Amino acid sequence: MTEYVVGIDVGSTSIKLLAATPEGREELVVSRRSPWTNLDHGRAEMPAERVVAVVRELAHEADGILSRRGAYRVAALGVSGMAEAGVVLDGADRPAAPIMAWFDPRGGQQIVRTPKAFRAEFLGRTGLPIGPLATISKLLYLQDTGVALSDKTFLNVPEYVVRTLGGPRVAEYSLVSRTGLIDQDDSEPWAAALDVLGVGADILAERVGAGAALEALTDEGMPQAFHGAILTVAGHDHLVSAVASGATHSGQLYDSMGTAEALVRVLDATLPFDARERLALAGINTVRHVLPGKYVLLAGTKSGLLMRRVLQLLGIADARGRAEIDAQVMALPAGGALVDGALAVSGARNDDGVLKIVADSDGLTPAELFVAALLHGNDMCTELMEVMDREVAAPTSTLLTGGWSSMASVVRARELILPEITVSTHGEGTAYGAALFAAFAAAVGRAGTFEDFAVSFLAGHDRNSDSTMEGS
Repeated sequence: MTEYVVGIDVGSTSIKLLAATPEGREELVVSRRSPWTNLDHGRAEMPAERVVAVVRELAHEADGILSRRGAYRVAALGVSGMAEAGVVLDGADRPAAPIMAWFDPRGGQQIVRTPKAFRAEFLGRTGLPIGPLATISKLLYLQDTGVALSDKTFLNVPEYVVRTLGGPRVAEYSLVSRTGLIDQDDSEPWAAALDVLGVGADILAERVGAGAALEALTDEGMPQAFHGAILTVAGHDHLVSAVASGATHSGQLYDSMGTAEALVRVLDATLPFDARERLALAGINTVRHVLPGKYVLLAGTKSGLLMRRVLQLLGIADARGRAEIDAQVMALPAGGALVDGALAVSGARNDDGVLKIVADSDGLTPAELFVAALLHGNDMCTELMEVMDREVAAPTSTLLTGGWSSMASVVRARELILPEITVSTHGEGTAYGAALFAAFAAAVGRAGTFEDFAVSFLAGHDRNSDSTMEGS
Protein backbone atom coordinates (compact mmCIF):
# COMPACT_ATOMS: atom_id res chain seq x y z
CA MET A 1 0.00 0.00 0.00
CA THR A 2 1.37 3.40 -1.00
CA GLU A 3 1.75 6.02 1.72
CA TYR A 4 1.39 9.78 1.27
CA VAL A 5 1.55 12.92 3.34
CA VAL A 6 -0.83 15.78 2.58
CA GLY A 7 -0.41 19.53 2.92
CA ILE A 8 -3.30 21.98 2.79
CA ASP A 9 -2.90 25.70 2.16
CA VAL A 10 -5.93 27.82 3.06
CA GLY A 11 -4.90 30.98 1.24
CA SER A 12 -6.48 34.33 0.51
CA THR A 13 -6.94 33.56 -3.18
CA SER A 14 -7.26 29.77 -3.26
CA ILE A 15 -7.31 26.65 -1.13
CA LYS A 16 -4.88 23.95 -2.25
CA LEU A 17 -4.26 20.32 -1.34
CA LEU A 18 -0.91 18.72 -2.18
CA ALA A 19 -0.01 15.06 -1.79
CA ALA A 20 3.61 13.94 -1.54
CA THR A 21 5.52 10.84 -0.62
CA PRO A 22 7.08 10.79 2.87
CA GLU A 23 10.42 11.33 1.09
CA GLY A 24 9.27 14.64 -0.42
CA ARG A 25 8.24 13.76 -3.98
CA GLU A 26 5.21 15.79 -5.06
CA GLU A 27 2.43 13.67 -6.53
CA LEU A 28 -0.52 15.97 -7.13
CA VAL A 29 -2.00 19.38 -6.41
CA VAL A 30 -5.68 20.26 -6.57
CA SER A 31 -7.22 23.63 -5.78
CA ARG A 32 -10.38 25.71 -5.50
CA ARG A 33 -10.95 29.44 -5.25
CA SER A 34 -11.30 30.65 -1.67
CA PRO A 35 -15.05 31.18 -1.20
CA TRP A 36 -15.09 34.81 -0.06
CA THR A 37 -18.21 36.93 -0.24
CA ASN A 38 -17.12 40.45 -1.14
CA LEU A 39 -19.01 43.19 0.67
CA ASP A 40 -18.88 46.97 0.49
CA HIS A 41 -16.01 49.12 1.80
CA GLY A 42 -13.35 46.46 1.21
CA ARG A 43 -14.92 43.88 3.50
CA ALA A 44 -14.79 40.15 2.73
CA GLU A 45 -16.00 37.12 4.67
CA MET A 46 -16.92 33.48 4.31
CA PRO A 47 -18.80 30.97 6.45
CA ALA A 48 -16.38 28.88 8.50
CA GLU A 49 -18.20 25.71 7.47
CA ARG A 50 -17.59 26.53 3.79
CA VAL A 51 -13.81 26.38 4.28
CA VAL A 52 -14.10 22.85 5.59
CA ALA A 53 -16.47 21.92 2.76
CA VAL A 54 -13.87 23.02 0.21
CA VAL A 55 -11.17 20.99 2.00
CA ARG A 56 -13.40 17.93 1.80
CA GLU A 57 -14.08 18.54 -1.90
CA LEU A 58 -10.35 18.73 -2.58
CA ALA A 59 -9.69 15.58 -0.59
CA HIS A 60 -12.25 13.65 -2.62
CA GLU A 61 -10.80 14.97 -5.87
CA ALA A 62 -7.35 13.86 -4.76
CA ASP A 63 -8.75 10.52 -3.66
CA GLY A 64 -10.15 9.92 -7.14
CA ILE A 65 -6.70 10.46 -8.65
CA LEU A 66 -4.68 8.52 -6.08
CA SER A 67 -7.11 5.58 -6.01
CA ARG A 68 -6.54 4.97 -9.71
CA ARG A 69 -2.90 4.27 -8.91
CA GLY A 70 -3.74 1.56 -6.38
CA ALA A 71 -4.40 1.20 -2.68
CA TYR A 72 -3.03 4.02 -0.53
CA ARG A 73 -3.28 5.69 2.84
CA VAL A 74 -2.52 9.20 4.11
CA ALA A 75 -0.07 8.96 6.98
CA ALA A 76 -0.26 12.60 8.06
CA LEU A 77 -1.97 15.85 7.09
CA GLY A 78 -0.76 19.37 7.83
CA VAL A 79 -2.68 22.61 7.42
CA SER A 80 -1.15 26.01 6.76
CA GLY A 81 -2.77 29.21 5.66
CA MET A 82 -3.54 32.84 6.32
CA ALA A 83 -3.05 34.38 9.74
CA GLU A 84 -5.20 37.11 11.35
CA ALA A 85 -8.37 35.39 10.18
CA GLY A 86 -10.27 32.80 12.13
CA VAL A 87 -13.33 31.80 14.09
CA VAL A 88 -14.70 32.21 17.59
CA LEU A 89 -16.04 28.85 18.76
CA ASP A 90 -18.39 28.00 21.59
CA GLY A 91 -18.07 24.84 23.66
CA ALA A 92 -19.81 22.81 20.95
CA ASP A 93 -17.44 24.06 18.22
CA ARG A 94 -20.12 26.28 16.69
CA PRO A 95 -18.72 29.40 14.97
CA ALA A 96 -20.11 32.64 16.40
CA ALA A 97 -19.55 34.59 13.17
CA PRO A 98 -18.17 34.19 9.64
CA ILE A 99 -14.43 34.35 8.97
CA MET A 100 -13.39 37.91 8.16
CA ALA A 101 -10.49 38.22 5.72
CA TRP A 102 -7.18 39.43 7.10
CA PHE A 103 -7.43 42.48 4.82
CA ASP A 104 -10.98 43.29 5.97
CA PRO A 105 -10.93 46.76 7.60
CA ARG A 106 -13.42 45.89 10.34
CA GLY A 107 -12.01 46.44 13.81
CA GLY A 108 -9.95 49.47 12.84
CA GLN A 109 -12.22 51.88 14.69
CA GLN A 110 -12.46 49.66 17.76
CA ILE A 111 -8.71 49.22 18.29
CA VAL A 112 -8.06 52.97 18.29
CA ARG A 113 -10.72 53.42 20.97
CA THR A 114 -8.87 51.20 23.43
CA PRO A 115 -7.20 52.87 26.44
CA LYS A 116 -4.24 55.09 25.61
CA ALA A 117 -1.92 53.22 28.00
CA PHE A 118 -2.78 49.94 26.28
CA ARG A 119 -2.06 51.34 22.82
CA ALA A 120 1.19 52.87 24.06
CA GLU A 121 2.45 49.42 25.08
CA PHE A 122 0.86 47.42 22.27
CA LEU A 123 3.55 47.79 19.61
CA GLY A 124 6.55 46.85 21.73
CA ARG A 125 4.73 44.12 23.62
CA THR A 126 3.07 42.32 20.69
CA GLY A 127 5.51 43.26 17.91
CA LEU A 128 2.52 44.31 15.78
CA PRO A 129 1.22 47.63 14.43
CA ILE A 130 -2.02 49.08 15.74
CA GLY A 131 -4.71 48.61 13.12
CA PRO A 132 -7.38 46.27 11.79
CA LEU A 133 -5.04 43.39 10.85
CA ALA A 134 -4.25 42.07 14.34
CA THR A 135 -6.93 39.61 15.46
CA ILE A 136 -7.72 41.57 18.61
CA SER A 137 -9.23 44.28 16.39
CA LYS A 138 -11.62 41.80 14.78
CA LEU A 139 -12.54 40.44 18.23
CA LEU A 140 -13.32 43.96 19.46
CA TYR A 141 -15.50 44.46 16.39
CA LEU A 142 -17.39 41.22 17.10
CA GLN A 143 -18.01 42.37 20.67
CA ASP A 144 -19.36 45.69 19.38
CA THR A 145 -21.79 43.83 17.12
CA GLY A 146 -23.14 41.65 19.90
CA VAL A 147 -20.91 38.56 19.88
CA ALA A 148 -20.10 37.56 23.47
CA LEU A 149 -16.54 36.26 23.86
CA SER A 150 -16.87 34.76 27.31
CA ASP A 151 -16.55 30.96 27.36
CA LYS A 152 -15.39 30.98 23.74
CA THR A 153 -12.09 30.17 22.02
CA PHE A 154 -10.53 31.83 19.00
CA LEU A 155 -8.83 29.60 16.41
CA ASN A 156 -6.96 30.82 13.34
CA VAL A 157 -8.21 29.30 10.08
CA PRO A 158 -5.60 26.47 9.85
CA GLU A 159 -6.20 25.59 13.50
CA TYR A 160 -9.95 25.51 12.88
CA VAL A 161 -9.57 23.17 9.91
CA VAL A 162 -7.46 20.79 12.01
CA ARG A 163 -10.10 20.93 14.76
CA THR A 164 -12.95 20.05 12.38
CA LEU A 165 -10.97 17.13 10.94
CA GLY A 166 -10.67 15.57 14.38
CA GLY A 167 -7.78 17.35 16.06
CA PRO A 168 -7.77 19.22 19.36
CA ARG A 169 -8.06 22.96 19.83
CA VAL A 170 -4.51 24.29 19.61
CA ALA A 171 -2.85 27.63 18.92
CA GLU A 172 0.28 27.31 16.78
CA TYR A 173 2.95 29.85 17.74
CA SER A 174 3.44 31.60 14.38
CA LEU A 175 -0.31 32.09 13.99
CA VAL A 176 -1.21 33.07 17.54
CA SER A 177 1.70 35.51 17.73
CA ARG A 178 -0.14 37.63 15.13
CA THR A 179 -3.33 37.98 17.18
CA GLY A 180 -2.20 40.91 19.36
CA LEU A 181 -2.92 38.75 22.39
CA ILE A 182 0.62 37.41 22.90
CA ASP A 183 3.62 38.91 24.71
CA GLN A 184 6.56 38.37 22.36
CA ASP A 185 9.01 38.13 25.27
CA ASP A 186 7.60 34.79 26.47
CA SER A 187 4.91 33.78 23.90
CA GLU A 188 2.31 33.77 26.68
CA PRO A 189 -1.06 35.58 26.66
CA TRP A 190 -0.65 39.28 27.41
CA ALA A 191 -2.79 40.15 30.43
CA ALA A 192 -3.49 43.71 29.28
CA ALA A 193 -4.94 42.49 25.98
CA LEU A 194 -7.14 39.97 27.75
CA ASP A 195 -8.35 42.73 30.07
CA VAL A 196 -9.27 44.96 27.11
CA LEU A 197 -11.40 42.15 25.75
CA GLY A 198 -12.74 41.20 29.17
CA VAL A 199 -11.78 37.55 28.70
CA GLY A 200 -9.52 34.98 30.29
CA ALA A 201 -6.56 33.15 28.83
CA ASP A 202 -8.91 30.43 27.57
CA ILE A 203 -9.79 32.69 24.60
CA LEU A 204 -6.64 31.06 23.19
CA ALA A 205 -6.07 27.34 22.96
CA GLU A 206 -2.99 25.47 24.16
CA ARG A 207 0.11 26.68 22.32
CA VAL A 208 2.01 24.20 20.15
CA GLY A 209 4.80 24.37 17.63
CA ALA A 210 4.37 23.84 13.89
CA GLY A 211 4.61 20.15 13.09
CA ALA A 212 3.52 18.96 16.53
CA ALA A 213 1.85 15.56 16.16
CA LEU A 214 -1.79 15.91 17.22
CA GLU A 215 -4.68 13.48 17.10
CA ALA A 216 -5.76 11.32 14.15
CA LEU A 217 -8.13 12.48 11.42
CA THR A 218 -11.65 11.17 12.07
CA ASP A 219 -13.90 13.49 10.02
CA GLU A 220 -16.56 11.42 8.25
CA GLY A 221 -16.65 13.85 5.35
CA MET A 222 -13.11 12.92 4.32
CA PRO A 223 -12.19 9.92 2.12
CA GLN A 224 -11.59 6.66 3.97
CA ALA A 225 -7.90 6.58 3.02
CA PHE A 226 -7.43 9.86 4.94
CA HIS A 227 -8.84 8.45 8.17
CA GLY A 228 -6.23 7.85 10.84
CA ALA A 229 -3.81 10.41 9.39
CA ILE A 230 -1.84 12.27 12.05
CA LEU A 231 -2.92 15.89 12.07
CA THR A 232 -0.71 18.92 12.57
CA VAL A 233 -0.93 22.70 12.23
CA ALA A 234 1.88 23.80 9.92
CA GLY A 235 1.56 27.51 10.71
CA HIS A 236 1.51 30.86 8.93
CA ASP A 237 1.54 30.48 5.15
CA HIS A 238 4.35 32.92 4.29
CA LEU A 239 6.69 31.32 6.82
CA VAL A 240 5.80 27.77 5.79
CA SER A 241 6.46 28.66 2.17
CA ALA A 242 9.81 30.18 3.15
CA VAL A 243 10.87 26.95 4.86
CA ALA A 244 9.73 24.90 1.85
CA SER A 245 11.87 27.07 -0.39
CA GLY A 246 14.94 26.82 1.82
CA ALA A 247 14.91 30.45 3.01
CA THR A 248 15.79 29.74 6.62
CA HIS A 249 18.92 31.83 7.28
CA SER A 250 19.33 35.39 8.52
CA GLY A 251 21.28 36.55 5.46
CA GLN A 252 18.36 35.83 3.14
CA LEU A 253 15.32 37.91 2.29
CA TYR A 254 12.24 35.89 1.42
CA ASP A 255 9.74 37.77 -0.74
CA SER A 256 6.42 35.94 -1.06
CA MET A 257 4.24 37.58 -3.68
CA GLY A 258 0.65 36.51 -3.39
CA THR A 259 -2.41 38.61 -2.60
CA ALA A 260 -0.17 40.06 0.08
CA GLU A 261 3.51 40.63 -0.57
CA ALA A 262 5.44 39.46 2.48
CA LEU A 263 9.09 40.29 3.16
CA VAL A 264 10.48 37.76 5.64
CA ARG A 265 13.79 37.89 7.53
CA VAL A 266 14.81 35.21 10.03
CA LEU A 267 15.93 36.07 13.58
CA ASP A 268 17.62 33.74 16.05
CA ALA A 269 15.83 35.48 18.94
CA THR A 270 13.22 38.15 19.41
CA LEU A 271 14.36 41.78 19.41
CA PRO A 272 14.13 44.07 22.46
CA PHE A 273 10.91 45.93 23.28
CA ASP A 274 12.17 49.26 21.87
CA ALA A 275 13.23 47.71 18.56
CA ARG A 276 9.89 45.92 18.20
CA GLU A 277 8.17 49.22 18.85
CA ARG A 278 10.17 51.07 16.19
CA LEU A 279 9.53 48.36 13.65
CA ALA A 280 5.81 48.16 14.42
CA LEU A 281 5.50 51.92 13.97
CA ALA A 282 6.67 51.29 10.39
CA GLY A 283 4.18 48.44 9.96
CA ILE A 284 6.75 45.64 10.44
CA ASN A 285 6.00 42.64 12.65
CA THR A 286 8.46 40.94 15.01
CA VAL A 287 6.82 37.56 15.65
CA ARG A 288 7.41 33.83 16.06
CA HIS A 289 8.60 31.69 13.16
CA VAL A 290 7.37 28.20 12.34
CA LEU A 291 10.98 27.08 12.87
CA PRO A 292 11.58 25.93 16.45
CA GLY A 293 12.84 28.78 18.63
CA LYS A 294 13.16 31.24 15.73
CA TYR A 295 11.55 34.63 15.16
CA VAL A 296 11.02 36.72 12.05
CA LEU A 297 10.72 40.24 10.84
CA LEU A 298 7.65 40.16 8.65
CA ALA A 299 6.79 43.20 6.57
CA GLY A 300 3.78 43.17 4.34
CA THR A 301 2.18 45.18 1.59
CA LYS A 302 -0.99 44.75 -0.42
CA SER A 303 0.82 45.06 -3.73
CA GLY A 304 -0.52 41.72 -4.98
CA LEU A 305 -4.07 42.77 -4.17
CA LEU A 306 -3.58 46.02 -6.08
CA MET A 307 -2.01 44.30 -9.09
CA ARG A 308 -4.94 41.89 -9.19
CA ARG A 309 -7.38 44.79 -9.15
CA VAL A 310 -5.46 46.57 -11.90
CA LEU A 311 -5.73 43.45 -14.08
CA GLN A 312 -9.44 43.17 -13.28
CA LEU A 313 -9.94 46.76 -14.41
CA LEU A 314 -8.18 45.83 -17.64
CA GLY A 315 -10.45 42.84 -18.15
CA ILE A 316 -7.67 40.33 -17.50
CA ALA A 317 -8.78 37.29 -15.50
CA ASP A 318 -6.88 34.31 -16.91
CA ALA A 319 -3.38 33.01 -17.55
CA ARG A 320 -3.46 33.98 -21.23
CA GLY A 321 -4.31 37.58 -20.39
CA ARG A 322 -1.55 37.70 -17.80
CA ALA A 323 0.96 36.39 -20.31
CA GLU A 324 -0.05 39.03 -22.86
CA ILE A 325 0.24 41.97 -20.45
CA ASP A 326 3.52 40.53 -19.15
CA ALA A 327 4.96 40.55 -22.68
CA GLN A 328 3.70 44.10 -23.27
CA VAL A 329 5.34 45.34 -20.07
CA MET A 330 8.62 43.59 -20.90
CA ALA A 331 8.67 45.48 -24.21
CA LEU A 332 8.86 48.72 -22.20
CA PRO A 333 11.79 50.02 -20.14
CA ALA A 334 11.70 48.74 -16.56
CA GLY A 335 10.45 52.14 -15.37
CA GLY A 336 7.98 52.60 -18.21
CA ALA A 337 8.19 55.09 -21.05
CA LEU A 338 6.07 57.90 -19.63
CA VAL A 339 7.29 61.18 -18.17
CA ASP A 340 7.30 61.47 -14.39
CA GLY A 341 3.85 62.06 -12.93
CA ALA A 342 1.95 60.94 -16.02
CA LEU A 343 0.51 57.87 -14.29
CA ALA A 344 0.66 56.78 -10.67
CA VAL A 345 -0.79 54.00 -8.56
CA SER A 346 -1.06 53.95 -4.77
CA GLY A 347 -2.78 52.05 -1.95
CA ALA A 348 -0.45 49.11 -1.28
CA ARG A 349 0.32 49.94 2.34
CA ASN A 350 -0.84 47.23 4.70
CA ASP A 351 -3.15 49.73 6.41
CA ASP A 352 -4.67 50.77 3.08
CA GLY A 353 -5.44 48.37 0.23
CA VAL A 354 -7.59 50.80 -1.77
CA LEU A 355 -6.41 51.04 -5.37
CA LYS A 356 -5.95 54.66 -6.40
CA ILE A 357 -4.95 55.66 -9.94
CA VAL A 358 -3.90 59.15 -10.94
CA ALA A 359 -3.70 59.73 -14.70
CA ASP A 360 -2.25 63.09 -15.77
CA SER A 361 -1.39 62.52 -19.40
CA ASP A 362 -2.69 61.19 -22.68
CA GLY A 363 -1.20 58.21 -24.45
CA LEU A 364 -1.63 55.86 -21.48
CA THR A 365 -1.77 52.11 -22.05
CA PRO A 366 -2.67 49.00 -20.02
CA ALA A 367 1.03 48.05 -19.92
CA GLU A 368 1.98 51.45 -18.48
CA LEU A 369 -0.71 51.08 -15.82
CA PHE A 370 0.72 47.73 -14.74
CA VAL A 371 4.22 49.27 -14.69
CA ALA A 372 2.88 51.97 -12.36
CA ALA A 373 1.54 49.28 -10.04
CA LEU A 374 4.90 47.49 -10.07
CA LEU A 375 6.83 50.66 -9.29
CA HIS A 376 4.47 51.52 -6.44
CA GLY A 377 5.15 48.06 -5.01
CA ASN A 378 8.88 48.76 -5.32
CA ASP A 379 8.49 51.99 -3.36
CA MET A 380 6.64 50.22 -0.55
CA CYS A 381 9.26 47.44 -0.37
CA THR A 382 12.11 49.97 -0.30
CA GLU A 383 10.57 51.85 2.62
CA LEU A 384 10.18 48.66 4.64
CA MET A 385 13.66 47.37 3.83
CA GLU A 386 15.26 50.61 4.96
CA VAL A 387 13.55 50.37 8.35
CA MET A 388 14.54 46.72 8.84
CA ASP A 389 18.14 47.44 7.84
CA ARG A 390 18.41 49.92 10.71
CA GLU A 391 17.67 47.14 13.21
CA VAL A 392 19.38 44.06 11.72
CA ALA A 393 22.08 43.38 9.15
CA ALA A 394 20.95 43.87 5.56
CA PRO A 395 20.30 40.70 3.53
CA THR A 396 22.70 39.62 0.81
CA SER A 397 20.29 37.59 -1.32
CA THR A 398 16.58 37.30 -2.10
CA LEU A 399 14.37 34.30 -2.74
CA LEU A 400 11.26 35.35 -4.66
CA THR A 401 8.19 33.15 -4.75
CA GLY A 402 4.40 33.27 -4.96
CA GLY A 403 2.00 33.47 -7.88
CA TRP A 404 3.19 36.86 -9.14
CA SER A 405 6.80 35.67 -9.38
CA SER A 406 5.85 33.70 -12.50
CA MET A 407 5.62 36.99 -14.43
CA ALA A 408 8.90 38.20 -15.90
CA SER A 409 7.85 41.84 -15.49
CA VAL A 410 7.33 41.37 -11.75
CA VAL A 411 10.75 39.77 -11.31
CA ARG A 412 12.41 42.51 -13.34
CA ALA A 413 10.76 45.20 -11.23
CA ARG A 414 11.90 43.71 -7.92
CA GLU A 415 15.43 43.25 -9.30
CA LEU A 416 15.64 47.05 -9.31
CA ILE A 417 15.54 47.17 -5.50
CA LEU A 418 16.31 43.75 -3.96
CA PRO A 419 19.69 41.93 -3.71
CA GLU A 420 20.55 38.91 -5.90
CA ILE A 421 17.12 37.54 -6.70
CA THR A 422 16.52 33.83 -7.24
CA VAL A 423 13.01 32.67 -8.17
CA SER A 424 11.85 29.64 -6.19
CA THR A 425 11.15 26.42 -8.09
CA HIS A 426 8.30 25.54 -5.72
CA GLY A 427 5.07 26.33 -7.50
CA GLU A 428 3.01 25.52 -4.40
CA GLY A 429 5.44 26.33 -1.61
CA THR A 430 2.90 26.68 1.20
CA ALA A 431 1.05 23.43 0.48
CA TYR A 432 4.37 21.62 -0.01
CA GLY A 433 5.66 23.08 3.25
CA ALA A 434 2.51 21.92 5.02
CA ALA A 435 3.21 18.42 3.68
CA LEU A 436 6.77 18.72 5.04
CA PHE A 437 5.45 19.50 8.53
CA ALA A 438 2.97 16.63 8.19
CA ALA A 439 5.79 14.23 7.30
CA PHE A 440 7.75 15.44 10.32
CA ALA A 441 4.73 14.92 12.58
CA ALA A 442 4.41 11.35 11.30
CA ALA A 443 8.11 10.71 11.93
CA VAL A 444 8.32 12.17 15.46
CA GLY A 445 10.54 10.00 17.62
CA ARG A 446 12.67 8.87 14.72
CA ALA A 447 13.24 12.07 12.75
CA GLY A 448 15.96 13.91 14.69
CA THR A 449 15.82 17.70 14.47
CA PHE A 450 13.31 19.42 12.23
CA GLU A 451 16.11 21.20 10.34
CA ASP A 452 17.81 17.93 9.40
CA PHE A 453 14.51 16.33 8.50
CA ALA A 454 13.59 19.28 6.29
CA VAL A 455 16.86 19.06 4.34
CA SER A 456 16.14 15.44 3.47
CA PHE A 457 12.48 16.07 2.57
CA LEU A 458 13.25 19.10 0.40
CA ALA A 459 15.89 17.10 -1.46
CA GLY A 460 13.05 14.83 -2.58
CA HIS A 461 11.48 17.77 -4.36
CA ASP A 462 14.75 18.85 -5.94
CA ARG A 463 15.39 15.35 -7.32
CA ASN A 464 12.00 15.40 -9.01
CA SER A 465 11.59 19.08 -9.87
CA ASP A 466 11.03 18.32 -13.55
CA SER A 467 8.36 15.69 -12.98
CA THR A 468 4.80 16.29 -14.13
CA MET A 469 2.21 16.11 -11.38
CA GLU A 470 -1.27 14.82 -12.09
CA GLY A 471 -4.06 17.12 -10.97
CA SER A 472 -1.92 20.26 -10.82
